[in-house]
Amino acid sequence: MEHISISWIGYAIFLTFVITLLGIDLILFRKKDQVMTMKKAVGWTVFWISLGLSFNLLIWHWYGKEKALEFLTGYVIEYSLSVDNLFIFLIIFNYFNVPEKYQHRVLFWGILGALVMRGLMIGIGSAIIMKFHWLLYLFGLFLLITGIKLLFKSEEEHNPGNNPLLRLFRKYFPLTPDYHGDRFFVRLNRVWYATPLMMVLICVEFTDLVFAVDSIPAIFGITRDPFIVFTSNIFAILGLRSLYFVLANVMGAFHYLKYGLGAILTFVGIKMLIAETPFAISTGLSLTVVISILIISIIASTLKKKN
Repeated sequence: MEHISISWIGYAIFLTFVITLLGIDLILFRKKDQVMTMKKAVGWTVFWISLGLSFNLLIWHWYGKEKALEFLTGYVIEYSLSVDNLFIFLIIFNYFNVPEKYQHRVLFWGILGALVMRGLMIGIGSAIIMKFHWLLYLFGLFLLITGIKLLFKSEEEHNPGNNPLLRLFRKYFPLTPDYHGDRFFVRLNRVWYATPLMMVLICVEFTDLVFAVDSIPAIFGITRDPFIVFTSNIFAILGLRSLYFVLANVMGAFHYLKYGLGAILTFVGIKMLIAETPFAISTGLSLTVVISILIISIIASTLKKKN
C-alpha cells in the first residue's frame, strides 16, 4: 500500500497551524472566564468539522480519491468513538463540581496533551506495524472482542475518584480543598499546592489515553498511512471541546449510541482480519457502513426518547 510521503518539515508546519488555532481559541475564551454557550459551541463545532472536511478536499486534490476516502472514514470513526469519551468527561466534571467557566480550559489542555500522546502512539504504532505486519491481526482481534463486549455489557458506574494516577498524585502533592480560579497550581505560605482543577485534568488525560487504545487500532484498520492516521486523529480531537458543550445538554438522547460504537469496532475488527483475503472490504464500503451504523443508532435513540 502506497503511503503519502511527508517530511518532518511538513508535519511541523501542520502542527504549527493546529497549535496556532488552539492558541487563538484559548485566548478568546480566557477573557473573563467566559462560559461556552450553546450558540458558541454549535458555531465552533461547525467550524472544526468544516476545517476537517476542507482538509479532506485538499487531500483529494493532492493525493487522489482513495486517500481522501481513507481520511474521511478515519475521521468519522475517530470522531464518533470520541463521543463516548465525552460522556466520561461529563461524569468527571460533575464528580469534581467543576464550574462551567473553567471546563473549557481543562478541555483545552486535555486535548493538547491528547495530541502529544496520540502522536507518539501513532508514530510508534506505524513503525511497529511496518516491521511486524502480523500485529494487524492482533489489532483486529482486539477490536472485534472490544466491540462485542461493548454491544453486550451493561451500564457501568464510573467513579473518577478511583483513578490510579489520581491516587498516586495525591500521595506526593498537597491539595487545596477549593478551586483557585482557573489555576492548576497555587502557592500558599511559600508552598505549592495542586488545585482540584489539576485533578480534573489528570482524569481527562487518563480517560483519553484509555480511549486511544481502542481508537488508534481502529483507524489502522482503515489505513496504514501514518499521515492519514495522524491528521484524521488530530482533526477529530480538535472538535471535541466544542462538541462536549453541545452534547452536555442532550447526552440522554443518545441511548443506543454505545451499541452503534460497538458495532463499528466489531466491523473494523472484521475488516482487519480479512484484509488479506479475497473478501477484503474497500474503503468506500467501510465509510458507507460506518455512517449507516451511526445514523441507525441516532434514529433509534431519537425514537426511544419520543416513546
